[in-house]
Amino acid sequence: MPEFARLRGWLQHRWYRPGPPSPLLRPLAWMYALAVRLRRSAYRRGWLASRHPGVPVIVIGNLVAGGTGKTPLVIWLANALRARGQCPGVALRGYGGHGGAARLVTPADTPAAVGDEAVLIARRTGVPVAVGADRVAAAAVLVRAGCTLVLCDDGLQHLALRPDLAVAVIDGMRGFGNGALLPAGPLREPAEALRRCNLVVINGEDVHGIAAGRAALRMQLLPEALRELRGSRQQPLEGLRGAAVHAVAGIGHPQRFFALLRSLGAQPVEHAFADHHRYRAAELEFGDSQRIVMTEKDAVKCTALATQAMWYLPVTASLPQADAARLVQAVLERLPGGENRHA
Repeated sequence: MPEFARLRGWLQHRWYRPGPPSPLLRPLAWMYALAVRLRRSAYRRGWLASRHPGVPVIVIGNLVAGGTGKTPLVIWLANALRARGQCPGVALRGYGGHGGAARLVTPADTPAAVGDEAVLIARRTGVPVAVGADRVAAAAVLVRAGCTLVLCDDGLQHLALRPDLAVAVIDGMRGFGNGALLPAGPLREPAEALRRCNLVVINGEDVHGIAAGRAALRMQLLPEALRELRGSRQQPLEGLRGAAVHAVAGIGHPQRFFALLRSLGAQPVEHAFADHHRYRAAELEFGDSQRIVMTEKDAVKCTALATQAMWYLPVTASLPQADAARLVQAVLERLPGGENRHA
């Protein structure tokens, strides 16, 4: 396991285990909290500028470091809006890519150039996708491409881009962990920041009662058929029952993927990597003939390394009908004349 993944795994174990945060990390968390307050105050007082691209901006993010399911929700929402005749685009940082000036993702782009999530979103939605550290510039690229609204994958803490609708996605099983700020805990900003969000979406079972007192939306990630990397074959999920597989996950919360495989009857040998990890062929050679099953986010990076043993398991966000309608309607209401629109 790469050293960064080891460190990340150690931190996440401490963040989500019962008990208070590490006293050794608390001073760093206090310093981080001060930086967060000063930065937000600078924007609130106008010392730093918050800009708007001229079309509605919908930010779908989270309060914690690590995966909560926001990218599948962005994909779901982009497809739902397209089905209703809208022209959305998706802006994101492009982690794992080369960085540089904001630009559109093209069919020829690789994850090494623009990041794994950007490639995944472009493939799953067909809408324009722009990457760039400057989200305002990325949103402007989408407007020039003809998009009438911008969906931001992540960005609740990116204060330079002013949102019209802020949606927080929370992992119902992990919640906010020990409730501490980075690096003593998983929080990017205090949990009270949820008050700034227009909507809260709980991914999975709300074990910690985060939705209490809030009209939170519910979401779950549903697995689709297994697909091979090297060809076009698919296999029903029933084929995982009783199967010993090498499970590969380089995502924010690898254990969620491993747990999903176990729930489908598989017996996974777990191989966790850092989020946005760039794979080398040797890292996917396990010395036996067992099948390798990875996430779709990992699969977009492993096409050139694919063997006949490699498969991936796509997941799709699913919301109850009433919650889906509420989310789409909240977006449509931000469009010109939106008060007259109905999902």
